[in-house]
Amino acid sequence: MPKSYSIFKKIIRIALHTLFWCGVLLFYIYFFGTESNNFTYVFSFSLFLMPITIAATYVSIYVLIPEYLIKKKYFLFALYSGYTLIISSYLIVISVFYGLIYLSSFVYDDLPPISRNLLFVSVAVYLVVVLVSAFKLLKLNLKHAEKTKKLDTKILETQLKLKEQELNYLKMQIHPHFLFNTLNTMYGFALKKADETPEMILKLSNLLDYLLYQVDKPLVLIKDDLNHIDDYIALEKMRFNDTLDISFIKENISENTQIAPMLLLPFIENSFKHGIIKNGLLSIKIRITCTEEKIHFDIENTSSNSEKNSKGIGLENLQKRLALLYKGNYKLNIASEKNLFKVSLILNTANY
Repeated sequence: MPKSYSIFKKIIRIALHTLFWCGVLLFYIYFFGTESNNFTYVFSFSLFLMPITIAATYVSIYVLIPEYLIKKKYFLFALYSGYTLIISSYLIVISVFYGLIYLSSFVYDDLPPISRNLLFVSVAVYLVVVLVSAFKLLKLNLKHAEKTKKLDTKILETQLKLKEQELNYLKMQIHPHFLFNTLNTMYGFALKKADETPEMILKLSNLLDYLLYQVDKPLVLIKDDLNHIDDYIALEKMRFNDTLDISFIKENISENTQIAPMLLLPFIENSFKHGIIKNGLLSIKIRITCTEEKIHFDIENTSSNSEKNSKGIGLENLQKRLALLYKGNYKLNIASEKNLFKVSLILNTANY
């Protein structure tokens, strides 16, 4: 901050304080001049009260409130407030005697009615002190609230950045895992020089486009996500040939429903990776249903080792991603029963 600007601010502050105390002096003249025509006495008496008022006010707003009240040192605040009250009351009594002795030469009847009453004089002084102190306290509270709000905002921004970094880290873990499995399948077909290899390359290119350009978006249309799932299933059908029994049922898929990218595909990948061929077939059943506010996703596959299914990198990362992206807006159930591994996921899309 430039030095000239700092000096300018101080000058403005001094000018405002001076203007305020001139206003207080005018208030005293008006207040004590009620039912009195002796302007000289009223002005001198009011002027004598000004240092007392200024001192009591500044002690309150620059010492008592910020150093003790705001810092919750209530005992010291009460103690020093008592000292301030005693000293200022003593000075107010002196001011009354000043008016009686020096301004009216011991002629009691010449005193303005209000200035001869110690209670009214005290009320006038402490009214100013209390009002200014209340304004100072309000200002400090507003300043504290603003600082708290800024701090909360910074904390929230930091948390969001950390969540974003964690989410990106989880995505990075998912991508190589998914690509490794797919490329491994393609490698087997290339060795066999299968006719399906070009088609596999085309579908994989679509999936790569999805991974590289779509997955970084916060949300994608569910119909686009399902199209890439279809490509993935088609690749796996080529790999499994006649040993795969899969059904993929899609119901009430809305054109506008959105979902986090790469959220459902790893569940399906997990079924292929950890599913067990029984009676010559790997059986996988997938169903996805959309309502106005929810997405229901269910998948099951033949399995003999539920622990292996439930602890794969894909599922573990997915549970973390769900907690980050759909916190409080999803239900995930993973279970194994009768040699079947089942996953049921419900997403609340009303807030997305």
